[in-house]
Amino acid sequence: MWYVSTRGMAPRVDFEGALFSGYAPDGGLFMPEELPQLSRETLHQWSALSYPSLVVELCALFIGPELIPRDDLNGTSGDTGSAAIESVRGAKNVSIIVLLPQGHCTKIQELQMTTVLEENVHVFGVEGNSDELDEPIKAVFADVAFVKKHNLMSLNSINWSRVLVQMAHHFFAYFQCVPSLDLHPLPAVEVVVPTGAAGNLAAGCIAQKMGLPIHLVAAVNCNDIIHRTVQRGDFSLSETVKPTLASAMDIQVPYNMERIFWLLSGFDSQMTRGLMEQFERTQSVSLPEELQSKLSAAVTSESVSDEAIMQTMARCWQENQSLLCPHTAVAVSYHYQQMLRQTPSPPRCCLAPASAAKFPEAVMAAGLSPETPMEILALEGKETRCTPMRKSDDWTVMLRDTIENMGRRWRAMS
Repeated sequence: MWYVSTRGMAPRVDFEGALFSGYAPDGGLFMPEELPQLSRETLHQWSALSYPSLVVELCALFIGPELIPRDDLNGTSGDTGSAAIESVRGAKNVSIIVLLPQGHCTKIQELQMTTVLEENVHVFGVEGNSDELDEPIKAVFADVAFVKKHNLMSLNSINWSRVLVQMAHHFFAYFQCVPSLDLHPLPAVEVVVPTGAAGNLAAGCIAQKMGLPIHLVAAVNCNDIIHRTVQRGDFSLSETVKPTLASAMDIQVPYNMERIFWLLSGFDSQMTRGLMEQFERTQSVSLPEELQSKLSAAVTSESVSDEAIMQTMARCWQENQSLLCPHTAVAVSYHYQQMLRQTPSPPRCCLAPASAAKFPEAVMAAGLSPETPMEILALEGKETRCTPMRKSDDWTVMLRDTIENMGRRWRAMS
């Protein structure tokens, strides 16, 4: 399996090359050169698998056994910063840098990252939002020689491997909700995806292209660039990022839309490059009519207010005694709206990206009482370490200097 850049100007790489990278050298994102097509028989076999086993089967399609033997293909995705830290903290041969958007995530999320004091973990508190902190990351990965020298890789959904694992959510959701796999054609299932950077949405679009009969709904908060793009092809920035209860989705530059444009355009890298370069220059693109038509056929969308998020959290608790995180509530809000409309629809699954325990402020705003596990409460008393990245600092230089210093320390110890 080979991987190519969505912008078509970088050499193709194998899975290892896509894994140990961030953006492609031409500024694009890596995608498989071709997509496996899944038969009814394969889907039938996969429907009996556990979630971890399903992840293994999917990964085996995209990773050669000479790179990672099938028996070694175990893992899943979680809250990016803290999950990434937990996977490498204390490791001898790898260091990690996490950029934390100060004030744009909850106190608990911050503590999960800043209370890790191992020497190989470097957390920066950025005086900016998620879109702004992506800019120095892209600048660093644009220096191909620097990336190779320091063996750099990214761990958010810039990296293909994150999107690959997220595909399993859609397959598992389908198998949980489909009424029968013996019907012809296979019944559709609607998967509602709460999304910000559109990684999980891109994963769903790829699953669709592989033959999974799902209808996708992109559910966003009031930072609605994805909603506007789906509805009318308006891929343009608003004046500001609006802070919401669903803070992880307070994003205006959903970089994985580039993967979706490339996929739905029939792997047209020239068109994708033109769209994205125009967006980077002008912060505004109107999709070509044909691409817009394909996008709206593959994905529907909804934008949800903070008021609706709170109402949804309260209603779900009252009716089901289930405590939703605000991001999950964005998806469930769409479900409640559809119930009101009383229109026939396929079985529906709402993806739930996080635990409500990490968002006590949103839970209380909904008039509910947060249930905070002891291990979360214990974070409050721990020592923290976090290096500030202020507006006045050159963030790219700070990243490069940190990476250079890590490299020097590693070479001194080896």
